[in-house]
Amino acid sequence: MDRHLPMQGASAFWNGPLEDRLRGLGVTAKGLTTVEALARRAGFGPNDPAAERPPPAWRRLAGRFANPLVIMLMVASVIAGATGDLASFLIIVAIVTLSVAIDFMQENRARDAINALRRTVAVTASTLRDGAVVQIPVIELVPGDIVRLGAGDVVPADGRWIDANNLQIDQAILTGESFPVDKQSGDLIEAVDELGEARNAAFAGASVVGGAGTLLVCATGRSSRLGEIAGALGGRIAPTAFQQGLNRFSGLLLRIALILVIVVLTESLALHRPWLEALLFALALAVGLTPELLPMIVTVTLSRGAMRLSKKRVIVKQLASIHNLGAMDVLFTDKTGTLTEARISVVGHTNATGANSDRVLVLGLVNSSFQTGLKSPLDAAIVAHGNLDLRGWLRIDEAPFDFRRRRVSVLVEGDGARQLIVKGAPEDILPRCDLVAGLGGNSDPLDAAGHARLLDAFNAMGREGERVLAIATRIMPVDCIGISPDDERALTFEGYIAFLDPPKESAGQALATLRESGVRIVILTGDNREVALHLCQALNFAVEGVLDGREVDALTEEALTRRLAEVNVFCRVNPAQKLRILNAQKRAGRTVGFLGDGVNDAPALHAADVGLSVDSAADVAKAAAPIVLLDKDLGVLAQGVLEGRRTVRNVDKYVLMAGSANFGNICSMVLAGLFLPFLPLLPIQVLLTNILYYVAQMGLPFDEVDEERVREPVHWDIRLVERFMLVMGPISTVFDLMTFWVLLNVFHAGMGFFRTGWFIESLATQVLMIFTVRTRRALWSSRPHPLVAWLAVGIALATLALPFTPAGKLFQMIAPPAAYFGFLAVAALGFLLTMECAKRVFYERISPDRNVQ
Repeated sequence: MDRHLPMQGASAFWNGPLEDRLRGLGVTAKGLTTVEALARRAGFGPNDPAAERPPPAWRRLAGRFANPLVIMLMVASVIAGATGDLASFLIIVAIVTLSVAIDFMQENRARDAINALRRTVAVTASTLRDGAVVQIPVIELVPGDIVRLGAGDVVPADGRWIDANNLQIDQAILTGESFPVDKQSGDLIEAVDELGEARNAAFAGASVVGGAGTLLVCATGRSSRLGEIAGALGGRIAPTAFQQGLNRFSGLLLRIALILVIVVLTESLALHRPWLEALLFALALAVGLTPELLPMIVTVTLSRGAMRLSKKRVIVKQLASIHNLGAMDVLFTDKTGTLTEARISVVGHTNATGANSDRVLVLGLVNSSFQTGLKSPLDAAIVAHGNLDLRGWLRIDEAPFDFRRRRVSVLVEGDGARQLIVKGAPEDILPRCDLVAGLGGNSDPLDAAGHARLLDAFNAMGREGERVLAIATRIMPVDCIGISPDDERALTFEGYIAFLDPPKESAGQALATLRESGVRIVILTGDNREVALHLCQALNFAVEGVLDGREVDALTEEALTRRLAEVNVFCRVNPAQKLRILNAQKRAGRTVGFLGDGVNDAPALHAADVGLSVDSAADVAKAAAPIVLLDKDLGVLAQGVLEGRRTVRNVDKYVLMAGSANFGNICSMVLAGLFLPFLPLLPIQVLLTNILYYVAQMGLPFDEVDEERVREPVHWDIRLVERFMLVMGPISTVFDLMTFWVLLNVFHAGMGFFRTGWFIESLATQVLMIFTVRTRRALWSSRPHPLVAWLAVGIALATLALPFTPAGKLFQMIAPPAAYFGFLAVAALGFLLTMECAKRVFYERISPDRNVQ
């Protein structure tokens, strides 16, 4: 990195001459070279406002050994080695190291997988590198880069405008300004301190809603203004209900484990057992029974789910959003491209009498061709249909489109006059028309009856499923060189341009699939009521109620929340109204998804519980959404919802297994300590049990999920986990106590045989718990994934064989007699049947009809 470059985040980079800023950043007319950019990125880090520079791998690995329980265990093992127990020292160190290594590798693989998925939908920027304009991921931008931006783009970093053409920027995320602001290139007349006054600068996170410009990047990543805000907030996203539930579950197990470990240690010391052995046992018990592997299991399971979702053409950028996808019970969706084919074509251009009019088409084409702001698919359809020579027309100025006015105006010279051409929603154009164009170029007054006839014609086209734009004009003074929205008055109505966008063949079935999956669909559209209802009829979508934007504005927040239960089509809604509707639905306690792809959809995508966009969306929408669909198809989304539920269900399985097994084992440890003159298991045996059970569960991310478990949204409920743990855990303890009695009174087991016998029985019942807890059905009617079955059976067989191997001697085990295995078979069968009966009673009576876990 050039040491002469100004530090990132240099104060008020928008002040002072632009030439000084270019020189200070070492920028030439060819932009940066690839070598320069790589060197600067090494110094400045990634252009991610929420990202801190990741520590090196060795530091992340060392950090895993910083766990207080692991440190205590390692210190105690060193003490054991120093006192002559070398075998315990080596085995404990090996087991702890292996556990940490597996955890580290699995999480690294999961992180690499999700980063690879993110790169497939990364937002790119048109950047000048090595003298050529290339597309590079926004995250790779560095100070000194020159970036070209247009309508729909996210501003990728803080910078100065080198040139600006009718630029309008929405920077509410930083300044709170309600409306887009005009931007300009060049130097300010006098220095300013506030971001909102820096008209020659742009800031990361803002979005371009109109015009185009070239930006000199001055600050990136955490040194941008958005990055400073993220740093002040700790760069954290508010945890989801799923994350909060997992944290509460981990805390619950940790508290229970620590309390009971203290009891075990007190028992051991009271019975005058060797203090070092008692300390090692208590620490091993704490390590084995706390859910230190839970974050890794969750990460691996969710990343596996993200990989499976990618095969369904759904890309997950934030793992936690998988839960919200599975929990979604209301989906707000737009219409164009989702429910329709997005193959918009012009099907008519008529004057006020309903006759075909080439003049109306020409006026619409001039407007669509000369506007530089945000263009819609309707503009593209007009340009494709028109294909006319516009060399006789001259653009002078424009009033760009915005979602409140719902129209765009251009000031042009042509057709023998300087005139204003306005194009937009008929409901907004007609009230501003005082005249109507007649034959021969004459204009007639437009009275109330004429307004009504034109409105009826518009509604009739809507009932045929046609989208309609109105075209109006106004003759302007010959010396007029600029216009504003205030000039959109006293207009002459010219005619309508009608469009057709056919329904998507797959949309009807996708809507039915989502409804059957417990997801209520609500359509939000900028089209009018007639067009929306025609589409719903074509898709066999049952309309419960309809509201338009004006009706929404007339409702109080309480009234809007009440109406949501009986309305599932909202038409003629603007971005602010979309956001208000979505927030009202969230206040009603629903998990809300929002599918959108336009610049105007970004606020709603941020506010939704699960924001969904598409790979072809505007950058601002794609950047705002944690989940991106590679195809804008509700069928893809329906499959993604089901896959998200499968993923969360597999996390649930681990949580239920871990909670029940850990709670049952620790209760057994405490009770055994009351009557045994020795420790029921050696510390190294406790740790071995922990790692073997973990390996047996490694197949859960791949497991199958019963069909009925994905038919309804998944809602996390930690109370059910707690109840399940308190019911199922003691069953394991009962069979442990039975094993204790048999070992002591039937086999008259000594210390070595007792520990070996309980080790085998404890691990065998835990492995069986995998098969019974993984399904609510009878275990023989739900087939697990082969990897789950093979790992569980493999660990069970390894456990049975361990006492007969040299490794068994290292763990101080002895070979049990043959009769013991007969008892073990009976105990295992009894445990399995008991768990099955208890599971059935639990789900039918203790927690009936609960759509959780």
